[in-house]
Formats: sequence, C-alpha cells, structure tokens
Amino acid sequence: MTAQDAGKLYIVATPIGNLGDITYRAVEILRQVDYIAAEDTRHSGRLLQHFNITTPQIAYHDHSDAKRVQKISDLLHEGKSVALISDAGTPLISDPGYPLVTQMRDQQIDVVPIPGPCAFIAALSASGLPSDHFSFDGFLPAKSSARLSVLAALRHETRTLIFYESTHRLLDSLQDMVTVMGEERHAVIARELTKTYETILSGTLTELLDRVEQDPNQQRGEFVILVGGYKPDPNTLTLGSDAETTMAVLLESLPLKQAAAIAARLTGLKKRDLYQWALDQK
Repeated sequence: MTAQDAGKLYIVATPIGNLGDITYRAVEILRQVDYIAAEDTRHSGRLLQHFNITTPQIAYHDHSDAKRVQKISDLLHEGKSVALISDAGTPLISDPGYPLVTQMRDQQIDVVPIPGPCAFIAALSASGLPSDHFSFDGFLPAKSSARLSVLAALRHETRTLIFYESTHRLLDSLQDMVTVMGEERHAVIARELTKTYETILSGTLTELLDRVEQDPNQQRGEFVILVGGYKPDPNTLTLGSDAETTMAVLLESLPLKQAAAIAARLTGLKKRDLYQWALDQK
C-alpha cells in the first residue's frame, strides 16, 4: 500500500468542561473515523455517549509503549482513519500525542488538525494580559528547587507567561513565583474554565496567593496561571539568566553573602553586583 492509500490521523480537540464547546466538525470526524485513540477510554466514553458516537476506541496515553504506536500505525497503513483525543482540550498541549504524531509524519501519514478548545488560549483571551506575545510553559516541575530554577530563567521574560498547575501544587507554585518574580508582578489565575465553578482572579502575585490561601474553594480544580511579562526598571541591575539562575539556586540553602561569593567564582561576575542583585529582588 502506498502513502496515498493510507488512512489519516486526525488530531481532535474536545471540550475542557462545557460539552457545548465541541465543534460540529469534531463530532462529524469522530463519527466518521474507523477508530478513536483516547487517553482514557472510560472518560472519553461519556463524551461519545453524549453525542451518540459509536466509533470503537483504542487506548493511547503517555505510558503507551511502542507496540500501541505500532498498532495505530498499522491501522493507518491499512487505510483506516484514526482520531486522536485527550481527556480534555487539544491533544499534545500538555497531553499525550507527540511521539505518535512525529512518527506518523515521518511515515508520510496525513495528520489533520481539528481545532477547538484549549485551556491556556481560553484563559489568555479573558485575562486582560498582553496576548500579542506570550510563552506557554505547561506544568512547572514538581520539586521546588527545579521549579525555582525554571522560574529564575523566565524572570526577565517580557512576554506573558502561561502555566498549567494542579490542585496539590498550586500554593507552592504561587509562593515560588512570588519569591522569584516579585510580590508586585501582575498575574491571573483561571480556575475550572467553562465548568460550573469557573473563576478568573487577577491581581499581584502576593494578592492572589493571599486570596487562594484564605479560600479553600479556590484551591480546587484545574488551573491556568498567567504572569505578566517583565518590565525592566532602568535603575535595576540585571545579571543575565544563567547568573540569576545560579544565584536563585544558591540562595535556597546559603546566606546571601556566601551565595554571592560562590556565584562570583562560578560566573566570573563581581561579588558586589551579585550581592546587590539579590538585594534588589527582595
């Protein structure tokens, strides 16, 4: 069978909450394809049942092995069509699908996007933060040291920063953002988008942290955190992202004076500049 005879892989966006957000085209494709590759077949079963879609499902998720990818590849090369969906939103956006799409494109299988809901785009559109330039960074690392390092590297990013976060790490991530980005950096938390308890809060990072700490209801659900881009102060010393990351990591466990001394040896910068930079962050 030639590549022209092969089936197509459709990347289908599904609702992030409100089922009414699915597109007519998405429903049509899900009904027409031979198989639906779903992140969680039980979860997706409820969506398919709601729209009377009886297409058979096969499981495909982050832990799928090479045999499962090969099975989908075989179906496509046999001329079957497959729709890839995640539990919610657009596949591959912090969801499974990258290895599958990459391999199918390498095999000259047609990969067709069926656009629709995406949590971070929905949050950005309603945030009031600049949307002409932004950076989506998905989920921050689970460990605080790694999270601080990532945030330090992004501290002077002038674009709007967008992250996903889970319930059990929300407070820790907000605290680390305050530590690295500063108390007055403007931010937005979008919670449970398109669902019954949708909430969009805005304010400084400190204000948002205080509000979420005081209201347990604001700690439940799925979150998008948007942080306003860095606005340089001409009077504030900057070191460069590598040096700032080094200082941020050292300051986690060392006094300021010692951290500055070690960072000076590692980076070649002057100790007094490193020391002053740290003072400016407080």
